[in-house]
Amino acid sequence: MKVVSSLKSAKLRHRDCQVVKRRGRVFVICKSNPRFKAVQGKAKKK
Repeated sequence: MKVVSSLKSAKLRHRDCQVVKRRGRVFVICKSNPRFKAVQGKAKKK
């Protein structure tokens, strides 16, 4: 999974990519081609 500064460019890599927000981070997930996974942001410390 790549850490990217721009998730807009990451989302446009493949038509199956979707942006998901989990645990304070923003992820791009792609089930048909997992090579396009990306993450942006740091998790908040507890």
